[in-house]
Amino acid sequence: MARTLIRNAQAVLPGDGIHSSSGTVDLRHVLIEDGKILDADASSTASCDHLIEADDLFLLPGVIDDQVHFREPGLTHKEDLATASHACAAGGVTTFLEMPNTKPPAITIEGVQAKEALAAEKSLVNYGFYIGATPNNVAELNAAQNVPGIKIFIGSSTGNLLVDEQAALERIFAETTLPICAHCEDETTVRANAERLAGTTDIHDHSRIRDEAAAVISTARATGLARRHQHRFHVLHVSTGAELVSLVDPSPYLTAEVCPHHLFFNVDDYDRLGSRIQMNPSIKTAEDNAKLWQALQDDVIQVIATDHAPHTLEEKAQPYPQSPSGLPAVENSLALMLNQCNAGKVTMPQIAHWMSDAPARVWGITGKGRIANGYDADLVLVRMNSERTIRDEDQHTKNRWSPWNGETLRGWPVTTIVNGSIVWSIDGGFREKIRGQKPTFDHARGGFWNTADGIGPTNA
Repeated sequence: MARTLIRNAQAVLPGDGIHSSSGTVDLRHVLIEDGKILDADASSTASCDHLIEADDLFLLPGVIDDQVHFREPGLTHKEDLATASHACAAGGVTTFLEMPNTKPPAITIEGVQAKEALAAEKSLVNYGFYIGATPNNVAELNAAQNVPGIKIFIGSSTGNLLVDEQAALERIFAETTLPICAHCEDETTVRANAERLAGTTDIHDHSRIRDEAAAVISTARATGLARRHQHRFHVLHVSTGAELVSLVDPSPYLTAEVCPHHLFFNVDDYDRLGSRIQMNPSIKTAEDNAKLWQALQDDVIQVIATDHAPHTLEEKAQPYPQSPSGLPAVENSLALMLNQCNAGKVTMPQIAHWMSDAPARVWGITGKGRIANGYDADLVLVRMNSERTIRDEDQHTKNRWSPWNGETLRGWPVTTIVNGSIVWSIDGGFREKIRGQKPTFDHARGGFWNTADGIGPTNA
């Protein structure tokens, strides 16, 4: 069992876990053995087979992105598990959880297992796949094991993945046990707005069709179901300040997330970026940006995830509303937050909490999300004084573009470690033979609110 010592790193260590600012940063030597952290406070002279000198570098737990669309199978002209996992590795993302709206959709156990098999063959980083809900697949949802959870599209989907009827939603919340997440936009509101604005070719109308009311109505509906049925529920991509009223009342059943595009972009950016920032839920106002940042600071929102959902630039260049919604983000999300840290707006422990520890706890991913003894050695070394400009042509995502094209950020990953092995470094590139693993999802641990001290190793 080979040992690796990361020496002289400024390690970002967990606090009590509930409050995002409670962690610490401390000079540490971290010893890794057999893919796990053997000693998070080792001696600088500990015996090892491989030495990583981390002077002037910060060591964070690897990012867990709990909402991505990697398009395989069926839509691989947009992205696939190989290209997407390369983008993850270069961005410090060591685990992703992928959504079920592929072709065919992952709405059966066999469908989920088929995607797991593809990832085992192709992915450089760790992976998990949600099972998708339909109006009539409760039996499949209950038979699924060792998956992150159930995904419901309460809006913004078509065919059998759209679950909008109240009776079907009641069945899913009442009769299943896996944690649930959902895309919350009220279909009735969206369709009425679309009819009112029929014929528009103005990209600004996307945020008028998928407006604040659509998000607020659907989030209130879904969180109400979760409270009434006492079912763990995670609100995906909160986009408005008005939705927060459904989250501020503490509940052991509710958690929520926000995405970088809803933190950094608003409707004023359509003139500059057009359909590059066309998303579902839509971009909202600068006031919403500020309220979402504050919700993170106040622990009302627990997770940052990307909703990475690439399309080709040719597809995005179509006139609205033919242009599809979605953007790539996995390789820049951590750098965006590190840049905010350099600006004094967030702290390193907050970043580790929002992007690593909290998603591990929400989805019961054992041994992930913290730098602590016994945890998996999923780690990222970052250089906080490194400046780099995001450029379309440098992206590793298949479509080679970013909505942040041209922006210069300070603070970037330089080495990504997955299960104890370096999978990417700024100097050495990718280690193409490395493959990630499917983690263990232990929902008996009770989710975010019941794991304040971390989700713990698999054998804890």
